[in-house]
Parts: sequence; structure tokens; C-alpha cells
Amino acid sequence: MAFDMTGLTAIITGGASGIGAATAAQFAQLGANVAVFDINTDGVEHFAQQVDITDDASVQSGVQAVAEKFGGIDIVVNNAGIGAQGTVEANDDEEWHRVLDVNVLGIVRVTRAALPHLRTSKAASVVNTCSIAATAGLPQRALYSASKGAVYSLTLAMAADHLREGIRVNCVNPGTADTPWVGRLLDSADNPEAERAALSARQPSGRLVSADEVAAAIAYLASPAASAVSGTSIAVDGGMQGLRLRSE
Repeated sequence: MAFDMTGLTAIITGGASGIGAATAAQFAQLGANVAVFDINTDGVEHFAQQVDITDDASVQSGVQAVAEKFGGIDIVVNNAGIGAQGTVEANDDEEWHRVLDVNVLGIVRVTRAALPHLRTSKAASVVNTCSIAATAGLPQRALYSASKGAVYSLTLAMAADHLREGIRVNCVNPGTADTPWVGRLLDSADNPEAERAALSARQPSGRLVSADEVAAAIAYLASPAASAVSGTSIAVDGGMQGLRLRSE
């Protein structure tokens, strides 16, 4: 079965850049009606809504606009997220609340608003963008890892809750991806080239993951080709999660 999304309507949060933009482009090529949610939608070629996923009213309004535009909603890709660095000492309570509000509660708000529409779809699917940080202990990523660990567990719980309603829920766990956020992280390093080399070497493939590679995994999970797949995570991490290669 091909990754055919003809006639399906997909919401992609954080769809204006990085993995979200790559996902939107691939979905459109596969025939989907694409709706992008983002804080800044300037230059977005698809149907776009300026949505703040930390604001429930903004989310509700955006979801309603998509349903009215396309006559329903079949796919939700919860991709919007923010990063954080440091140990548990590095971030105060306000920053913990901010990151969890975006990375975890953002998924809750968007999915909750879309559920009535997903329940009427013949091919309903939710895909959450998680992270290798949910399954491997990474240094200087305490807050970020906690948020993505919650996303991983939330994905499993949602899959259990909604499978019998005909809604599949899965997630992708990217390794370090070559995205604008990682670019900003590298730019802030004392030695950006050395930091990029270290991040690349951390993945057994020896390179960063591309946004298109993550988007391809999202497309599979969201499409009818994965109709028997729910409660699953796909690692797109150059082998980081499961491989331990010997040094040459």
C-alpha cells in the first residue's frame, strides 16, 4: 500500500520550519490537504493558521478553521516544540513550566480539540514528534528530556485510549536533526564546527539526521499504509538508540 494521502486533511503544528515544514511539503506531495499551525506563518505556502499552542482558545479557533475549510480532519502531527539545555540546576520553575506547556500540554490541547473530527474520519491518525532524549540519557538536557519522556508515555496512553475509536497514535524519535533550532544551538557554541562534529559523531551514522528523513517516517505513520501500526515509536537517529559500533 502506497503512502497515498489523497483527500485526507492534516494539521501540522510547528509546520513553518524544520521538520514541520518538511512534513508539510511531503504530505502535500502525497495528496493531503495541509494545514499549518505556527506562531509565525509568513511565507507558508499551505493553508496556515497563526496558532499559539499554549493558548486553548487559539487552538480551538485554528482547528475549527481547518474543519470548516476542508470539511473534516484526518491527521494531526504534533510537531511544535521548544528546546532547553542544562542539568536540573540550570532552569528555574518558570522555564520548566514554559517548556512543558509547549512540548506536552501543546499536544494535549491540539489533539483534544481535533478529537471530535478524528472520530468521524475513516483514516484517523495522530503522530507526535518525540526525541531520542526520551529513551537515552543525554547530558545537559534534563528539562528537554523530561518533556520528551512525557511525550513518549503520552503517545502510548493516547494510543490505548483511542484505538477502538479508529484513531491510531504513534511517535517519531529523531536524533540530532539538522534544523534551525540546532543551527541556533551550534551558533551559540564557543566552537560551532567542533560542536557540530561532536553531535554528528554521537550518532553511529556519523552525521546529523535531515528534516526530510524525519518527515518520511511521519508520513508513513500518518498514512493508511500504517493502518496496523499504533502505540509505536520510530527512531530516526542514525542508529543512536540501538547501536553500539566499535571505534575503528
